[in-house]
Amino acid sequence: MTKKERVIAAIQKKPVDFVPSGFSLHFPVEIAHGKEGVISHLSFFKETDTDIYKIMNENLVPSFGLFTKPEDYQKIPIISLQDEFIQKQLQLTEEIMEQVDPNSFILGTLHGILASSIHPLEQSGMSYESARIFLVEALRKNPEPVLSAMQRITDGMCELVHAYAAIGIDGIYYAALGAEQHYFTDEEFSKWIEPFDCQILKAIKESGTYSFLHMCKENLNLKRYVPMLDFVDVVNWGVYEVPFSLQEGKVLFKGKTIMGGLPNRSGVLVNGSEADITDAVQKLINEMSRIGFIIGADCTLATEQDLSLIKAATKACRNGL
Repeated sequence: MTKKERVIAAIQKKPVDFVPSGFSLHFPVEIAHGKEGVISHLSFFKETDTDIYKIMNENLVPSFGLFTKPEDYQKIPIISLQDEFIQKQLQLTEEIMEQVDPNSFILGTLHGILASSIHPLEQSGMSYESARIFLVEALRKNPEPVLSAMQRITDGMCELVHAYAAIGIDGIYYAALGAEQHYFTDEEFSKWIEPFDCQILKAIKESGTYSFLHMCKENLNLKRYVPMLDFVDVVNWGVYEVPFSLQEGKVLFKGKTIMGGLPNRSGVLVNGSEADITDAVQKLINEMSRIGFIIGADCTLATEQDLSLIKAATKACRNGL
């Protein structure tokens, strides 16, 4: 099987010659964009030999000035393919795709509506935590201008989805925030976040690409994502952050392929040996079976990770396990 055939078989819960692997890396800012970003990705793909070639997206919704009140969300204009940050991401993706094996599985990254709605605040100097709290409080105080801006962002993300599909991407990794129980209540998430997430995830399905839902951060109520499952092919979350085991995930996300299993900030991918990696991969495959499973990290790996350990994990998958 080619890498693409193997990953698609895993998504479709069909037999595979071996369990595919999916790892990715956040590159330092100085080598994450433009030509340097292309080189970083190609080098990572070559060194790790992972089955999924995930193209990172560090081209974020930009700053539109300082935000001090809910009404400031009116500063966010219509978002479309004409925006420079989207053009840069599409150019990065195309240049990488021109230089990789066409038989590999290419995964593009798209930030969820909540992340995309706080990126302008962060890029104006607000801390991540402050931006998260600001969004929650703004929605509670005066939701209309905030939701209007979120709709404009969502529509722009849907345009990016179809542009990704047009250049031949195989799947889209949707990095979702919002299920943390210490920010929104379940009711608030259902009312303010879920509709936008569903709109983008539906666009991914309609585009003909595969949908990878990454549920990010800790203290999550993963049940919040169950209403979205009709638009999702693969689920991925931090089993060491939530915690929510892979077996629990198989029950909650019944019928969906699961990607992950290895901790991304500690354990065998940080300070293990090749033997440790092999043992960890063997245990995961025994637990999850060879059907409907993709070995990977809980989340995108940090820049200090040892690439040889990621390659060892991929190698362990291919050694007849």
